[in-house]
Parts: sequence; structure tokens; C-alpha cells
Amino acid sequence: MLYANTFYNMRNFYLIVYDVVNNKRRSKIARHLEAVGERVQYSVFEVYLSEKEIKKLEKTLLGIVKNEEDSIRFYFLCATCKAKVKIAGKGVLTPAPNVTIV
Repeated sequence: MLYANTFYNMRNFYLIVYDVVNNKRRSKIARHLEAVGERVQYSVFEVYLSEKEIKKLEKTLLGIVKNEEDSIRFYFLCATCKAKVKIAGKGVLTPAPNVTIV
């Protein structure tokens, strides 16, 4: 049995948050993020992506937002920082995806 966790070890953990004024742009951004990560609050997503994937996502999302009106932030959390995340109340930190190849 081969475990593909090494595949996910090549991915980094990111927190992506946004504040978008326009409903259409906000929905479009949410759809892109829902496709690659977990929504942990209304405009906050946790994602595991490779460097190539995060660059592609950044390019896509930055093409949607209007810099004069909107804000989007990409926070890279290293393993040490991720381990220090504290959650009060409901919710858990999004676990790394597990894939088992048999």
C-alpha cells in the first residue's frame, strides 16, 4: 500500500480572507475558493495548495477584485505557525487532505 501523503506535504497551508463590496464579484471569488478549500467563516477560507496552485489562484482572484473597492489577503502559515493556531468556540482547523492509493 502506498500512501500519497507526501503529495500533500508538498502543499502549503494558506488562509485566504476577502472583503468585496460587489455581490457578483464576491460570489465569483467564493466559488473559486470553495473549489479548492474549506470555508471556515463567511469570507475566510483555509486551503492546501502548491506554490504553482496558489500563484494561479492569486492571479485569478486578483483579476476579479477591484483594488479601489475590495480587499483580498493571502496568508501563508508554516507548519510551526499552523500548529499554534487557537480556535475558540465552534470549528476545527482544516486537516490536510488524505489520499490513499492501493
